[in-house]
Amino acid sequence: MPIATPEVYAEMIDRAKAGKFAYPAVNITSSQTVTAAIQGFAEAESDGIIQVSVGGAEYASGSTIKNRVSGTLALAAYATEVAKHYGVTIALHTDHCVKKNLDSWVRPLLALEAEQVKRGENPTFQSHMFDGSDIPLDENLVIAAELLELSQAARTILEIEVGVVGGEEDGHEAEINEKLYTTAEDGLKTVEALGAGEKGRYLTALTFGNVHGVYKPGAVKLRPSILADIQREVGAKIGKESPFDLVFHGGSGSTAAEIAEAVDNGVIKMNIDTDTQYAFTRPVVAHMFTNYDGVLKVDGEVGNKKAYDPRAWGKLAEAGMAARIVEACQQLRSAGTRIS
Repeated sequence: MPIATPEVYAEMIDRAKAGKFAYPAVNITSSQTVTAAIQGFAEAESDGIIQVSVGGAEYASGSTIKNRVSGTLALAAYATEVAKHYGVTIALHTDHCVKKNLDSWVRPLLALEAEQVKRGENPTFQSHMFDGSDIPLDENLVIAAELLELSQAARTILEIEVGVVGGEEDGHEAEINEKLYTTAEDGLKTVEALGAGEKGRYLTALTFGNVHGVYKPGAVKLRPSILADIQREVGAKIGKESPFDLVFHGGSGSTAAEIAEAVDNGVIKMNIDTDTQYAFTRPVVAHMFTNYDGVLKVDGEVGNKKAYDPRAWGKLAEAGMAARIVEACQQLRSAGTRIS
């Protein structure tokens, strides 16, 4: 079962929460990064999540076309085919859809998936994220409630963000300040609006100082203890232990101790993009520098076809990214936990 069904995806989340581990959620932009991500999960013997951002979807459709729905479905189709041979279960997810992109991206995907469900098929994706962090919380939750209902019809899980992640991703930028820390009051408002599972399952990105990208030590002040506080206070109010299935955004560059504490406090999914981008690109740079007289036709020479063949450096890029995903699986404790 290479691509998770809705039931298997729910089982993945349940197993992670009960076992105190989390899945790396790796951003993909091309067939090569899809292959690299799945290869990394297979090497770690971990199930995992691959996810598409709006920019990644536009790029995948053709950099001159920029059709985000087409690119998203193309990446999903490629992943569905190649994942059959790797022996791990992969969930497909769309990442960070802000309000202005809902009508041109996630809502059309949910509509397509609702039609699939009506035909007795499984939805293409297992979850979609609505990022309402750039609008007031009340408005965020009103839209999230509507999307949760649509997600139920599509048999998908909704991911939301309560709080703000700093830094920049796909043109969405936020300052590094006190808004990066979600409060227990925010958590209670979320449960009041979306329920605690009875209206449909959802994942929640509660922020605890998270920032997209990688910064020098000291620039980012992560406080994973906030997650435990919110789980405890909201859980006490509604009579449910650890009510939230949590997501760790801006995970690249975090320390092992910060990751461990976040997972202990209920994180079952950690987004990783910046680190895997670098891990993909770094071996390519080394190849080009080392084989400069092969990849270039220097001083009238003809170069070396074996050096500039995209497969030569492409394999190195995929191996580098896969190795970084293995490291993430080990840090998140998902290594060796595959269902299949």
